[in-house]
Amino acid sequence: MRGLVWIWRAAFVIVLAPLVLGLLYSAVNPASTLMLARWATGQRVEQSWVPLEAIAPALVRSVLASEDARFCQHNGIDLVELQNVMDTAEDGEPARGASTITMQLAKNLFLWNGRSFIRKGLEMPLALYLNVVLSKRRQIEIYLNIAEWGPNGEFGAEAAAQRAFGVPALRLGARQAALLAVMLPNPHRRDAAKPGPGLSRLAARLQARLPREGAELTACLGL
Repeated sequence: MRGLVWIWRAAFVIVLAPLVLGLLYSAVNPASTLMLARWATGQRVEQSWVPLEAIAPALVRSVLASEDARFCQHNGIDLVELQNVMDTAEDGEPARGASTITMQLAKNLFLWNGRSFIRKGLEMPLALYLNVVLSKRRQIEIYLNIAEWGPNGEFGAEAAAQRAFGVPALRLGARQAALLAVMLPNPHRRDAAKPGPGLSRLAARLQARLPREGAELTACLGL
């Protein structure tokens, strides 16, 4: 009986912690679970927190266009994109992801890396909650500061910009911003500092989209 009580208490803490922390993160700058794991195991973590105003708008737009073009329209889960993924899967084509920035933020703040249906199932309610307690502007500010952005413990836009180009995040140009955005899905194999032909092509395509989509992408951010 006593063991069962402890199980219920542990479950309550596990559920309650993200709810409390989500509220706290509207004012307190958090670290990601991956950053905490690296600190705990003595691995390198390079990060300098900067406010959204100190990040080049070109990078904000590039990341949104690359990762979550409907960021300003959805409530944490992009049902339109999710339906598109389901339709594609039914047609027998390879499945692609439908993770929003908010879902990635939930994973980075509270969950773990790796492919898992359990993790994906937890991401969705956490994303809905974060979208309620955090403004869109705060969501993207946190995301850009804690995303893994390099192969050796670089996290956040400032560390990424300094590592790849030797400039602060505020001074990133359009080409540099596009290269950093397209390396996000795999920062261990893609390198904005030394882009290969494939990464360069992805960045060029992303740059070409931005003049058409830029204002719409950041409509909710005041940029």
